Amino acid sequence: MKDTKPKQSFFGSVREIVTLLLIVFLIRTFGFGLYQVPTGSMETTMLVGERFFADKFTYLFTTPKRGHIIACNEPIYQFSESKWTRLWEEYVWGPSNWTKRVIGVPGDIIKGEIKDGKPLVYRNAELLNEPYINKYPLIKVYTQDPVKSVQQAQQDALALVLERRIDPSRVQEYVGLVMANNFSTFRSYDPSKPYNQQPYYNLNTDWVVKGPDGMPILKMPGTAHKGHQRITKRGTSYWSDSDDFYVELGPDEYWLMGDNRLGSRDSRDWGPLKGKMIHGRIIFRIWSIDSDYAWWIFDLIRHPIDFFKRVRWSRCLQWVS
Repeated sequence: MKDTKPKQSFFGSVREIVTLLLIVFLIRTFGFGLYQVPTGSMETTMLVGERFFADKFTYLFTTPKRGHIIACNEPIYQFSESKWTRLWEEYVWGPSNWTKRVIGVPGDIIKGEIKDGKPLVYRNAELLNEPYINKYPLIKVYTQDPVKSVQQAQQDALALVLERRIDPSRVQEYVGLVMANNFSTFRSYDPSKPYNQQPYYNLNTDWVVKGPDGMPILKMPGTAHKGHQRITKRGTSYWSDSDDFYVELGPDEYWLMGDNRLGSRDSRDWGPLKGKMIHGRIIFRIWSIDSDYAWWIFDLIRHPIDFFKRVRWSRCLQWVS
């Protein structure tokens, strides 16, 4: 008689693995999610390098509420028109995850205005008290070694000159634009403390971007966000990526904004978000480290000496709201 046990054992193992993966997929899709913060749009509630736990299960039975911090699909992502490709994009591999705070829910009227240079937000004609908004200035810093970045930008500029794609007289202009747009960002900054003793990010003195006057480039809290000239209109509603907006939310529509109003791309830019794009409520901070790496193990391998010095121990294992 032919022995079939090895084959049965093999297919049995494959079946168990597939079943396990299916269970994990269902739990991660409909039960809970783990998220890493890649940008400073929610500072100082959430910082770059932090990992969070999100409750997805509750939103299967209820809807997001005002004040909830939510995770959603990238609002500006262009989904495929193909039904099956879109399913793959929605549940397996597609848009990145964005995190914002719910300011308005279906039926709300949300209005933003700039009064005496300061931004104000009203919900149903009532001025909002928003204690979660970032109260610190934002300081412009380079995201990598500025000396090496300048050298790389100069090499790229010279290559473009040789290809006759830019004029030699515009090399410095090109380098400046690359450094400003590709190698710099803004981080929350406490002016009362030295760069190396900041409560949120450890700032390198040499990596701080300075203006023509030699002073750090800052965005001050309470300053209005002016946005761009393009205005999106829908009936009486309008928005233009500025703090001047008005929107009447329809069924299944939400108005989302970042706590870091001067450093957040949110509904002021892309308008109301459909509820089906929201897939979880951020409720618990697991881990916090001053790092841009998506996988902390790579950071540990590359910087083993100061890795644990950059862990924000006081912000680990905390509920968030």
